[in-house]
Amino acid sequence: MNVDDLWTSLPVPALLLDVGNRIIAANSTAEDFMNVSAKSLLGTPIWDQVMIDAPIELAFARACSNRTSLHINDVDIGTGARAPVLCNMRIAPLNGSDDQMLVLFAPREITSSMSRNASSVKAARSAIGMAEMLAHEIKNPLAGITGAAQLLAMNLSNSDLEMTDLIVEECRRIVSLLDQVDQFGNLAPPQMDPVNVHDVLDRARRSAAVGFGAHMTLIEDYDPSLPPTMGDTDQLLQVFQNLLKNASEASKGAAGKIRLHTYYDQSLRVRRHDGTQAKLPLQIEIIDDGPGLPPEIESDVFEPFISGRENGTGLGLALVSKIIADHDGWITVDSVPGRTVFRVSLPLVTTIPQGEK
Repeated sequence: MNVDDLWTSLPVPALLLDVGNRIIAANSTAEDFMNVSAKSLLGTPIWDQVMIDAPIELAFARACSNRTSLHINDVDIGTGARAPVLCNMRIAPLNGSDDQMLVLFAPREITSSMSRNASSVKAARSAIGMAEMLAHEIKNPLAGITGAAQLLAMNLSNSDLEMTDLIVEECRRIVSLLDQVDQFGNLAPPQMDPVNVHDVLDRARRSAAVGFGAHMTLIEDYDPSLPPTMGDTDQLLQVFQNLLKNASEASKGAAGKIRLHTYYDQSLRVRRHDGTQAKLPLQIEIIDDGPGLPPEIESDVFEPFISGRENGTGLGLALVSKIIADHDGWITVDSVPGRTVFRVSLPLVTTIPQGEK
């Protein structure tokens, strides 16, 4: 195997820098990781292309000057064309060269986030059982209270009807909330088929545009080359409608923007609890310019009964998390004032069902 074959076959993103820290070579994995072509990278300073959430410039300069290696662990590395990813970074002088440096990025497997997601899903399933039991037990006496109030109203004067009408109205409101709990608990296992995520996103966008998101500007920013995923179209539609509804409600009635962004990230891998690895290269982001999530709930937003809205049930995002977990996917949120990103990561179709070519 020659050097070019070895360079191309490296399984991690790799860049080669000249004495001026300009990129003079990038392997194909680096192109995928940075979401840009090698041609557009060549000749540009590395710090114009790579953004790191750590002050490494001085350490990097010393490594270049002394021709020594530099190891940096657990830093978020992003580019102008893709979201940051937790990585380990390795910088070393190139053997046989007096001034060239090799830079390697090693995206971390997202075990801790997956563990949090798994805990959220487990909590959601536990909450389902409790919520279904409570919903059943509460609905029966509510029906009796409603019926009694309606009977009383038949013999009351108009001035007293206001109280019985209030009782009936509040009972119906509680029943409506309990119906949402029932919907949360009655979700069937997904019927998995090849799905074009853009078809599902388009349905969700059109629904939002004529309903809850009519006051928002919905922007499509799609990678049309994305391959299909395996999924349940109706359940994925429920996920994206819920995320769009949350983004719309975050604006509190003011006009705002929601961007639907899709892209391919070959570097994203997760390790399941059984020790096996999975690739989740299909990325779908719902991005809004609202005020952001309250800091005190951001880390728990996928837990049941956690809501940032005054009258929220806290079941919507728990249901979203459960559906995505059932699709062997992963969902995260990154929120600051003016920019909240819900990112759904899904696997590719790995097998073609019989009868389909």
